[in-house]
Amino acid sequence: MNFKMTKDEKRWVLYDVGNSAFTLLITTIMPIYFNSIASKEGLSATQYLAYWGYAASIVTLLVAFIGPIFGTLADTKGFKKPIFAVSLAVGAIGCISLGLSKHWLIFLILFIIAKIGYSSSLIFYDAMLPDITTDERADQVSSAGYAWGYIGSCVPFVLCLVLVLGGDKIGVSMDVAMFLSFLITAVWWVGMTIPLLKSYQQKYYVERTQHAIADSFKRLGKTFRNIGKEKKTFLFLVAFFFYIDGVYTIIDMAIAYGEALGLNSSGLLLALLVTQVVAFPCAIIFGRLANRFATEKLITVCITAYLGIAIFAIFLTNQVEFWTLAVLVGMFQGGIQALSRSYFAKIIPPDQSGEFFGLYDICGKGAAFLGTTLVGLVSQLTNSINKGISVISVMFILGLIVFRMAARKEA
Repeated sequence: MNFKMTKDEKRWVLYDVGNSAFTLLITTIMPIYFNSIASKEGLSATQYLAYWGYAASIVTLLVAFIGPIFGTLADTKGFKKPIFAVSLAVGAIGCISLGLSKHWLIFLILFIIAKIGYSSSLIFYDAMLPDITTDERADQVSSAGYAWGYIGSCVPFVLCLVLVLGGDKIGVSMDVAMFLSFLITAVWWVGMTIPLLKSYQQKYYVERTQHAIADSFKRLGKTFRNIGKEKKTFLFLVAFFFYIDGVYTIIDMAIAYGEALGLNSSGLLLALLVTQVVAFPCAIIFGRLANRFATEKLITVCITAYLGIAIFAIFLTNQVEFWTLAVLVGMFQGGIQALSRSYFAKIIPPDQSGEFFGLYDICGKGAAFLGTTLVGLVSQLTNSINKGISVISVMFILGLIVFRMAARKEA
């Protein structure tokens, strides 16, 4: 079947293209730049890693706390788009401000602010999915978002990479190159979002009341009390917590793991680009496969494949194997993220999408926090990087078991 997206669906997908540029920047160039600032201020390599880790953890915990609250409030009629726009503004302004910071502590504070804006915007963006498409089209639309996000983010990233690596050849200092990189990323992010802001209409909502904020807290409390009774939704969230933990940990730790094994830094960076390129067609393929196969089966395939990838990573020793790992991750990364998002959107009440995606975000952010922490702890306790990485496979096993339990439950 030839799948053609509507204008609303295309504009929704464009936001993935925009925000993915920020994701790619903060996972590659930004840590390197922060290390440069920190070393100039006299911080040791250990302090740099620790402070960068603390900043990431603070973002995770704050978004996990405020996400469900803002998400529930956004379900109120007329609230979702304005709160989404505010989150976007906080993230974009924070991104540009990073290029002006010269002190490591101010840089970290601005990073936390920018990342909170970015992470919060994703809650409302995901919650827009039921408003812009139907259950039958959700898998393909969600997959298209991730797919075009992967390939689209490479455009500003390559420009930033040219500035950072080749700036000295055209007389541009590192500080100026980084400022321009942050500016390019923010402009790209906002520019890709404008069409969605112009056209989005909230179709599913809770009617506005006199005490909208207080009532949103009451609805959130009720959701927390009743989530255990919604067996399918509850089991899916538990499964999602475990298997997305493995996915995010592989994403977050890949470069650090490769460097710890002594692999070439340039090769690792190029491997990350390969992952993005491979993920583009594979995410679209998974979206189309959803027309022929049940989403539950496809997610099961993705989790099983990731389990194999995690086991393969334990025995990784050279650059060729790392590139193989990058290709394998690219094949299934978009599929598991996109299908999980669309599957969840189909099993929750559409007029409560904001608050439910707030809970969804808690599971994702909590998993990201837990996974990297466990890998670090096990690596230190056993004095073995490979044994630390082995923890990831356990998460996929648990996720697979609980997901199959959820799939058997009636919605």
